[in-house]
Amino acid sequence: MSNGLMKKILVPGIAIVMFLVFWEAFVWAMGWPNYKMASPSDLVPAYSKYWNLFLVMGWQTLWRTILGLLLAIVFGVGLGVVMGLSRTMRDALYPLLVGFNAIPKATVVPIVALIFIGAHDFNTVLIAFMISFFPIAVSVSIGLSTLEPEYRDILRSLGASPLQIFWKIALPKTLPEFFGALKVAVTLAFIGTNLMEIVSPHGRGLGALFDSGKTNSDYPLMFAVLIALAVLGIVLYYVVVALEKIFAGWAERTH
Repeated sequence: MSNGLMKKILVPGIAIVMFLVFWEAFVWAMGWPNYKMASPSDLVPAYSKYWNLFLVMGWQTLWRTILGLLLAIVFGVGLGVVMGLSRTMRDALYPLLVGFNAIPKATVVPIVALIFIGAHDFNTVLIAFMISFFPIAVSVSIGLSTLEPEYRDILRSLGASPLQIFWKIALPKTLPEFFGALKVAVTLAFIGTNLMEIVSPHGRGLGALFDSGKTNSDYPLMFAVLIALAVLGIVLYYVVVALEKIFAGWAERTH
């Protein structure tokens, strides 16, 4: 294993261990019981007791989040391309997108849950999509709209079609911005999924498990759910990082 890879594994690993140690020490120093503030040592029994629920609920949260994120990528990229290539469409759509994104999604969740009563899977995917497509659309739009006109002029003079210009210049230039936005969208998609899982009366997934822990004042279970969500988010984030290295590794900074 190379030193660079070892460093990339050890540094975040050490940071996580230090965070858990600090968390444990802080709870101990404050003298808080686990019905007020759970510590890392309280989470092990919770995972052991409810491991089957974590597997089932975790999978339900994960696949809905991924599906919502994939829809956000398709819609966000499509909308970003339209706005990036057309100044008129950008001026027309940008205020609408900003206004929509400014609406707190926690207020939208109950409305969606009431409109589509009983369609929990659809509702959850919809909220994950709604909350995560905005940064993708904006990043793609900015990447395309800031393409230097000199590149277009040179390729046009060489006989390149608009489609060739898009594939050869515009798309590669946009990839770093796209993956940067996708890293943000991953966490937003998880937020949307869990909002619906908690609010919906038909909720399932880790959000519903968290709500169950809250109802029963089971703080170790609640914090165990939060850590499980964090782990899923980290895993999905590094999947995006791996894809970025494959498709846009040339743009990675070395320092």
